[in-house]
Amino acid sequence: MRQTSHELVVRTRGRGLHEITDSVLEWLRRERVRQGLLTLHLRHTSASLLIQENADPDVRRDLDAFFERLVPDGDSLYVHTLEGEDDMPAHVRTALTAVNLSLPVSGGQPALGTWQGIYIWEHRHVAHARRVAMHYIGE
Repeated sequence: MRQTSHELVVRTRGRGLHEITDSVLEWLRRERVRQGLLTLHLRHTSASLLIQENADPDVRRDLDAFFERLVPDGDSLYVHTLEGEDDMPAHVRTALTAVNLSLPVSGGQPALGTWQGIYIWEHRHVAHARRVAMHYIGE
């Protein structure tokens, strides 16, 4: 049994879904993994990690549109607005989603479906450098 870890830094372009599948696959290839468990942890409270369809960009657009309606920016309900009107909504969006993913790895590949990709969902309007802690345990 072996373990390895790495921190992936992803520069987002602002609000939206940013695919990181290729970066994760590249790291797994470099590490020559075979079978085990990959854990991803986003080290932030205003962005999320998720697995989502990577074929039709309309899915990502629709997710953003749904969350804009569900958790609107600038709602007078929010007190925490230190960094702008998207500050607290970003935290709420993160609370409704996730910052951790666990994926089985088989044959050196994460067990993703045909149309699945791994994404950082940036909830802030401005670009950020997001850090993803990656940990693999297995063979």
